[in-house]
Amino acid sequence: MSNRIPENIIEEIRNSNDIVDVVGEYVQLTKKSRNYFGLCPFHNEKTPSFSVSSDKQIFHCFGCGKGGNVLTFIREIEGVSFQEAIRILADKSGHHVPEQDTGDEDQSDPKHQENQTLLEAHGWLTKLYHHLLQHTKEGKDGYEHLKERGLSDEVIDAFQLGFAPNSKEFTMKFLENKGFHPQTMVKGGLLSYREDGHYGDRFRGRVIFPIRNHQGKTVAFSGRSVNGGEPKYLNSPETDLFQKGKLLYNFDLARSEIRKQNEVVLFEGQMDVISAYQGGIKHGIATLGTAISEPQAKLIRRYVERVVVCYDADKAGQDASYKAANLLKKVGCDVRIAQMKEGSDPDEYIRSHGSESFRKHVLDAAVTYMGFMINHLKQGFNLKNEGDRIQYIERVLDEVSKISKPLERDHYLRELAGEYDLSIDVLEQEIINRRKKQGLDKDKNSETSYTNNYKETSRKKQKLLPAFHNAERQLIYYMMHDASVSYKVQEQLGGAFNLNEHQVIVTYLYAYYEEGYEANPGQFIEQLPDASLQSLVSEIAMLKLQPDLSDAEVNDYIRVISNKRSEQESISSLELEQKEAERQNDPVKAAQIAMRIIELKKQLKSQ
Repeated sequence: MSNRIPENIIEEIRNSNDIVDVVGEYVQLTKKSRNYFGLCPFHNEKTPSFSVSSDKQIFHCFGCGKGGNVLTFIREIEGVSFQEAIRILADKSGHHVPEQDTGDEDQSDPKHQENQTLLEAHGWLTKLYHHLLQHTKEGKDGYEHLKERGLSDEVIDAFQLGFAPNSKEFTMKFLENKGFHPQTMVKGGLLSYREDGHYGDRFRGRVIFPIRNHQGKTVAFSGRSVNGGEPKYLNSPETDLFQKGKLLYNFDLARSEIRKQNEVVLFEGQMDVISAYQGGIKHGIATLGTAISEPQAKLIRRYVERVVVCYDADKAGQDASYKAANLLKKVGCDVRIAQMKEGSDPDEYIRSHGSESFRKHVLDAAVTYMGFMINHLKQGFNLKNEGDRIQYIERVLDEVSKISKPLERDHYLRELAGEYDLSIDVLEQEIINRRKKQGLDKDKNSETSYTNNYKETSRKKQKLLPAFHNAERQLIYYMMHDASVSYKVQEQLGGAFNLNEHQVIVTYLYAYYEEGYEANPGQFIEQLPDASLQSLVSEIAMLKLQPDLSDAEVNDYIRVISNKRSEQESISSLELEQKEAERQNDPVKAAQIAMRIIELKKQLKSQ
């Protein structure tokens, strides 16, 4: 932990950020009983095994084992240091942590320093370009271009749109005056290295679209020429900060609205997102000039299940919709595909017909994944030709067979049977055959209550563990929730737990209480030195146990743990006696001791 940020400030920041709210910005959570559940953001899964406790302010994944408090979560999800996690949470809660107070152990790393420098430079240029667009004659062309596209000043401000002047060295001189080295700026794609051997501006005479990461910090730019310059679009190169396949345009602004609407609209371009935003559709995002990637699809699924894909209505857009829908379906999304008149795109549609028409006739009228697939597959076949028609029907059956719900399968089979005058019985048999080949012949209820699964898993785990192991886990649970229990255990048992990891945990727990802290599992987790201990403690803290513990029950736990340790010590002592008998060449005595050791080990296993 940092020795520069006072502990009371860290505690205040942590307490100001409810873990359910913070995790809910990254994971779609559903409340079940006392806890919240969702898909784990740290490993691939389709059935939620990720639990968040509002009472204890901790999280734990029953699938991969990761766990901790709100700071642990931010460190893991953002891949940042402890100090940077504090800064992120401080920004969320409105606390100020001076830059020099972070004591960040990563700041001496050259790559970290370079990335921080580039973040700072991007921030300065975002402000500069935005100011030039709105308040200078140099930005007039860019401002008029955006106004012609129908954008209001409020929307221009929201997206921090800007303009880079048509100058070879304006941006370079600005950055140099701010203390930035041109060579570093070239690496970040903010400047270019000209053929004459000099540094120069990269974005010239272009409207600037800042590309922000999911924390709202600018990490790249996209520039559009307004005076016929080539190329028409110029983007920042990929860097450590900017990886197209991992970021989504407008995700930082849209995140809260996505949670509110329980839906996301996926567009192809930035102007589609911006036009929709101006029309009140604020849960739109876009990929960054490339097809949607698997990491992007998984990121979307963590936040929301329902996705409306709204790409251009030309062939390229529809082909891209097909690929995007397949990938989103693969990661578990409920996919709809919005349809427009051929040749149109969302930005044009909204400007021509208005946002209300777009919402009503495009988004609300979006077809199901399967409905879109059936129509899209027709494009590859001449359905007047018998051979093509049969191949098309085979392809449709392949898709229908993957549908998990019998009612939905029946709906599409009857549509297919009616359209091509086919026997519904034959089609149903085809589906049965395909599902058997795919190992899908048994319909499984994917909506099984995962809270029940966890309870069952927890019960099974406790049954499988030896009695002393369960006793140690449960006693640690009560020690974390009640300092008086910890004091009693410390007095009677000390660190004499049987498992090494439990010994380490209680040692830290004793020290935690000695420093004057109150019982708080979420805060205690912070004191642990590594992720494996944090995960184990979060797992123990999530145990479903009765809230109150009597003195007699505490004594019972201590007795079970002590007996186990005594028996293990007895075995160790007998093993030494056995070795001594063998050394003295007394095989009979050695054999007798060996039998006693075997008997004791059997007794231990049965406990």
